[in-house]
Amino acid sequence: MRVLVVHCHPCEESYSTSLRAAALEALAAAGHETRLIDLYGSGFEPVLTADQRRRYHTPGENERGIEEHLSHLRWCEALIFVYPTWWYGPPAMLKGWLDRVWIPHATFGMPERNKPITRVLTNIRVIGAVSTLGSPRWWWWIMGAPGRRILLTGLSVLCAPRCKTFWLGLHQMDSASDAERVAFLDKVRAKMRALT
Repeated sequence: MRVLVVHCHPCEESYSTSLRAAALEALAAAGHETRLIDLYGSGFEPVLTADQRRRYHTPGENERGIEEHLSHLRWCEALIFVYPTWWYGPPAMLKGWLDRVWIPHATFGMPERNKPITRVLTNIRVIGAVSTLGSPRWWWWIMGAPGRRILLTGLSVLCAPRCKTFWLGLHQMDSASDAERVAFLDKVRAKMRALT
């Protein structure tokens, strides 16, 4: 399977970077072809400018400056996000990637009167997220799990009709023991090896 991993964390020494490495190693060991978009490492500009917003609905014109990102999305069969959950959702950098890269015509068809949004990236059959969260699981659920809903529910309706989704989250990250962090790395590896 062709797997695109999108990583978002500003610190190279972070636990998130260890999660990224574990995911990529396990995917490669399972025979999957992988590509990585490291949003901070590549210097991605997440801010949607006025000019980009004006071109947002114009086919072709709205792809200027993000061609490589769109090429990766058109290539992959699975899309996996690795990132920390901050304030119940994705970091601003990752949200900016969604704003700038998931554009009309290239990644979805705009809804028309009495017609819903349409799927374009039907090559993507799996969307997954690997995240760390400071909150306990019960509180995150009370808050409505917004990050999970954005990435899994919100994007899956733009992909293959029976797009599978998965979520792996390490809650209470700030107080997690070394053993809990190691166990979560193992859980991520096992999930990547089992990806179909």
